Amino acid sequence: MPTYHVEMMEGRTIEQKKRLVEAITRVSVEILGGAPESVDILITDVKRENWATGGKLWSEPRS
Repeated sequence: MPTYHVEMMEGRTIEQKKRLVEAITRVSVEILGGAPESVDILITDVKRENWATGGKLWSEPRS
């Protein structure tokens, strides 16, 4: 079964993360088969100062 790597900006609650991993697991089992226990999900919280889009850090003000 798959291992998912989820990278997102920090700030989500434990409840949000719990709902996310439950949904990813459910859909994986529905589509790919197998057991929920075989789905691994790694969540990496990234500080806004370490993420950039379009040459600009997310910690900088945006217009």
